[in-house]
Amino acid sequence: MSTTIDHISYPGISSVCHSCLINHTRSAAGFANLSEEQTERVVQVVKTGLVKSKTHPLLPQHIARYVEDAINIELGEPHDFDLYADLKELSNKVSLSYAEKFREKIDISDKPLETGMQIAAAGNIIDFGAKSHDSINLDKELQSFDTVSFAHYDIEQFREGLHKASTLLYICDNSGEIVFDMLFIQEIQREYPGIRITAALRDKPIINDATLTDARAVGLDHVVPVVSSGSIYPGTILPETTEGFRQLFSSADVIISKGQGNFETLLPFADARLFFLLRIKCEYMANLSGVLKDNLVLMQGLLVKKPVDSF
Repeated sequence: MSTTIDHISYPGISSVCHSCLINHTRSAAGFANLSEEQTERVVQVVKTGLVKSKTHPLLPQHIARYVEDAINIELGEPHDFDLYADLKELSNKVSLSYAEKFREKIDISDKPLETGMQIAAAGNIIDFGAKSHDSINLDKELQSFDTVSFAHYDIEQFREGLHKASTLLYICDNSGEIVFDMLFIQEIQREYPGIRITAALRDKPIINDATLTDARAVGLDHVVPVVSSGSIYPGTILPETTEGFRQLFSSADVIISKGQGNFETLLPFADARLFFLLRIKCEYMANLSGVLKDNLVLMQGLLVKKPVDSF
């Protein structure tokens, strides 16, 4: 690795993210059917966190954890309560219902690996951290999302990495989306059978991010070994993951970082082995990636603009 995990400095929370975090909090509180009084208590948790972020190295992903924990307290639920369990189950089921359709698209493609990657990247739209909870018509999205194009596409570098690799770490993002990750992983296995692939998922429920439970629900564990990263955030804050995951990360020949949360949290560790695969969902991420909102990205880590320290 080119960056030492123990000596990384995260940039804090950009001011442009503040209103989004508060809006997400109100949306999550509405999803949980909190009263107005309860909602304002949770919003205050966010505001306190944003003030603290001016002097402490907090990320939006820390705030998202504060929000979910505060909502669970308001609901009288345990800290590991999965507020989005039903929504995640539905996302997985709907995505599985489209799996055969997209498998056929991959099979008949002149470039099946690239088609599998495009489908996996477009599937990153299934994100209730970046979008309000009532704004995604999943069935409608799945009918057309394989037509979304890449605005940044480091496919030559990616294939070069695969040709040389013996190990690949695939860091997953959201429920539902992992069905299309699975299709992409299967295509990598077909074209590069010598690569040992491991898929990593969140350790604890957070928004609609995928956990080991979700991986098993869609059958990902029958395709590749699945492990917990130890992350309790909608992203991968590497110093706060397990030692086992950090060893996997350090030793992998190629790393696929899926989604916006992983993109933001793994930026400080970006090197030539790491490829960010995602759909750009906000202006802040558009600025970091140099890609317009709503487009797809396959970007080798070395080419990403690092965020400027915000405090």
